[in-house]
Amino acid sequence: MIILLHSSKTMKPSSFKGLKMSKPELLEDSKQLTEYLKTLDIKQLKDTMKVSDKLAVEVKNIINYWGEDNTGMAMFTFRGDIYSGLQVDSFDKKDIEFAQKHLLIISGLYGILKPLDEVSPYRLEMGYKLPNKKYSSLYKYWGDKLSALINKKDLVINLTSVEYGKVIIPKLDKNKIITPVFYTYNPSTHKNTTVAVHSKIARGAFAHWLIKNRANNDKDITKFNEIGYRYEPRLSLPNSPTFVCHEFGGKGLSVRLK
Repeated sequence: MIILLHSSKTMKPSSFKGLKMSKPELLEDSKQLTEYLKTLDIKQLKDTMKVSDKLAVEVKNIINYWGEDNTGMAMFTFRGDIYSGLQVDSFDKKDIEFAQKHLLIISGLYGILKPLDEVSPYRLEMGYKLPNKKYSSLYKYWGDKLSALINKKDLVINLTSVEYGKVIIPKLDKNKIITPVFYTYNPSTHKNTTVAVHSKIARGAFAHWLIKNRANNDKDITKFNEIGYRYEPRLSLPNSPTFVCHEFGGKGLSVRLK
C-alpha cells in the first residue's frame, strides 16, 4: 500500500531525533530545477507565483540559499492543514519506520519525497507555470519520473489535492486507487457539504490512522473513525469510500506556526 499526500508551502525545518535523514530520490532533478529558478528575477517570481513584492523578495532569497543549511525531514518540516491532521508529533519510531515504507509526499520542487527525506525550505507549487518551455508545466516535468518510481501493482490511497494528484494519478491503474471523500454535515440545511479546512485535516488524519494501525490493505479502511468522521456506505463507491462528520473533532490541531 502507498499513502499519497502532497507538500505544503508552509515549512519549518524539523527532524526526529535518533533517525537519519534519507536522500530524495529525484534530488538531481530538484537541483536542476533550482538552478533554473535562480535565473528568475523578482518580477518574474512575483508574476509566476502571484505573490506580493515583499514575498517575491523572500522567495528569491530562499532560492538563492536553497540546500545550504536549515534542512529538516520532510514529514516533520511541512506545516498546514493536512499536516495538522497527520499529527507527526504523536508518532513513535515504529510509526515513522512504517511511514517511511508506505508514505509518499508529492512536491513541486522535489517531485516525490519519503517522510525522512532531507528538505530545504522552498516555495514552488505544482500548478505554477514557469517562463521556460522545459519547466512551463511541472506536471510534464515530474509526471513520468514519478510514475516510474511507483509500483503499478500497489494499492494507492490518494489523499492529495486535485492540483497535486493529477501529476501522477492519471498514470496509475484506476482500479488500484482509493480516494476517500470527507463531508461535514450541516444541521441548518440537513445536507452533507465539503468544508475545505475540515477535509484537508481529515486527509491528514486518515494518513495518521493508516500509519498508526499499520494498514496494508483496503479491507479495514472503512473502520476509520477519527476526529468525528464515520463511514457512510450509502454515499460510497468501491474506490471512493465516503466519511461524514456531524461534529468536527479536528479543532485545535493546527501545527502551522509551532
